[in-house]
Amino acid sequence: MSKFVVTPASMAQREAWTGGTIPDVEQVRPGLWSIPVPIPVNPLRYVLVYALELPRGVAVIDAGWNTDEAYEALVAGLGVAGYTITDVQAVLVTHIHPDHYGLAGRVREASGAWIGLHPADARLVRERYDDAAIDSLVQRERALLARCGVPPLTLDELAGASMMIRHMVSMATPDRLVEDGDELGLPGWDLRAVWTPGHSPGHLCFVSPERRLLFSGDHVLAKITPIVAVHPQSGPNPLADYLDALAAVRKLDVDEVLPAHEYRFLELAERVDHVLAHHDGRLAEIERVVAGGDGVTCWDVATRLSWSRPWETIPPFMRRAANNETLAHLVWLAAKGRVVRVPGDPELWRPADR
Repeated sequence: MSKFVVTPASMAQREAWTGGTIPDVEQVRPGLWSIPVPIPVNPLRYVLVYALELPRGVAVIDAGWNTDEAYEALVAGLGVAGYTITDVQAVLVTHIHPDHYGLAGRVREASGAWIGLHPADARLVRERYDDAAIDSLVQRERALLARCGVPPLTLDELAGASMMIRHMVSMATPDRLVEDGDELGLPGWDLRAVWTPGHSPGHLCFVSPERRLLFSGDHVLAKITPIVAVHPQSGPNPLADYLDALAAVRKLDVDEVLPAHEYRFLELAERVDHVLAHHDGRLAEIERVVAGGDGVTCWDVATRLSWSRPWETIPPFMRRAANNETLAHLVWLAAKGRVVRVPGDPELWRPADR
């Protein structure tokens, strides 16, 4: 696949990303601020929270992890923009993952802000973050990994791998369910929600047609591609959802993309085309691995694919993500009739012509 490099909308942000540092708070344009909030022990390093000025305060898009360091960075960033945490009127959450949703409850406690989330993600909050319900989710993940052929000795480690970050979310039931196409009603902003499932079932982007801006969350990033995986809380074919959502946002007429990680950039359509080509290549690679055997498990396929680092150096949490992302591609291929799923314990995958 040919390499395509987007044009940064902020060279300072790009230099911070490539240099392994955290960028400064930036005024993107009048009435709009970018506030980097650190993520602990994570190669992404920070989430970009966007503060939108209102007549009486600000609305923020995403919030960050529920750590004191993240909260203090958000408070300090709002201070640079001339606001305090009590000025936050709304928290628009792009999706349920901890680096976006984790601080939402703490911000609401401090300010009285309302929290907005898509219904598909709102339905997952309790099972994912309530201590009384989470054991069931871990067991469902364990059963999925077993069907994928994960070796017994590593099954429990992978099933519970995300528990180490569980405490970084303050569970908060959303005050408002935000549907596809909803106008957010923020004074001075023509912001509209765009439902973009795949990375999570209820992932939202927010578009401002007047300002020609797209707040893309994790849906479209400048360099990396988001994890799209089958797991107990995903849809049945999340990669199909994601590719359809990419095609939908490609049609938006915007000048600048404001993602939740890395840096702001300009060419939305070209970046979408590159991501689509990436997934085409990945699907072809997986199809070749399946064709090389007479029935392989999802885990076998995952261990044979090309990753950004050698398989043996990938930590347990990311191995689980790699397996579940491989499963999403296998499910997509099966839906297209290009591979066949053979039920069993574990289940196997075979070429469609055998």
